[in-house]
Amino acid sequence: MFSRMSPSITNMIRMDHTHVVAAFHQYQVDTPPRVKKGLADNICLALEVHAQLEEEIFYPALREVSPDEFTEKAQPEHDRMRELIAQLRALQSTDPAFDNTLFELMQAVLHHVADEETQLLPKAERLLSGQLSEMGAHMTRRRMQLVGPRTGELAGGMARAMSTGTVLAAAGALAAAGGLLLASRSHPNARGRWVNPAKWGH
Repeated sequence: MFSRMSPSITNMIRMDHTHVVAAFHQYQVDTPPRVKKGLADNICLALEVHAQLEEEIFYPALREVSPDEFTEKAQPEHDRMRELIAQLRALQSTDPAFDNTLFELMQAVLHHVADEETQLLPKAERLLSGQLSEMGAHMTRRRMQLVGPRTGELAGGMARAMSTGTVLAAAGALAAAGGLLLASRSHPNARGRWVNPAKWGH
């Protein structure tokens, strides 16, 4: 019953993308360092959880039915994002390199998301149509297992990110990490958001 009522895994992936990008767009060079740190922390955690979920659940299922270049390039792109996240966490938010590293991470994520939303997700919806809700339920359960031990980290990042204009973005990154699935109701256009990657500077 739960699996039939769950969002499809492809729509959950789109929701994650939407939430993380919303947080990215709230990050500005002149944002106070404390807020920068909070936004970056929540972005990084959301990306780590999202990448692990894709690697454990989504990519293996898609490879079984259609191995191709887009599926195979996803792992190196995740590895590059993790390298940038590690660099970002080693920096102080007052360091000029912090902004540059965050923006490099943003570029990597936008490129990756454009590939997924224009190639992998439509392919999954054609080839795995009967499994998408069940996979979504699996992703929800696994997300909670991953996020549970890191709730303190989530709360700390959320608190630091709280300032005028960043509250919703911080909540969005939190939703991407924590799987607050009701957020999907407020994003009716999430499915087609990345059809034109040039819109986001890709």
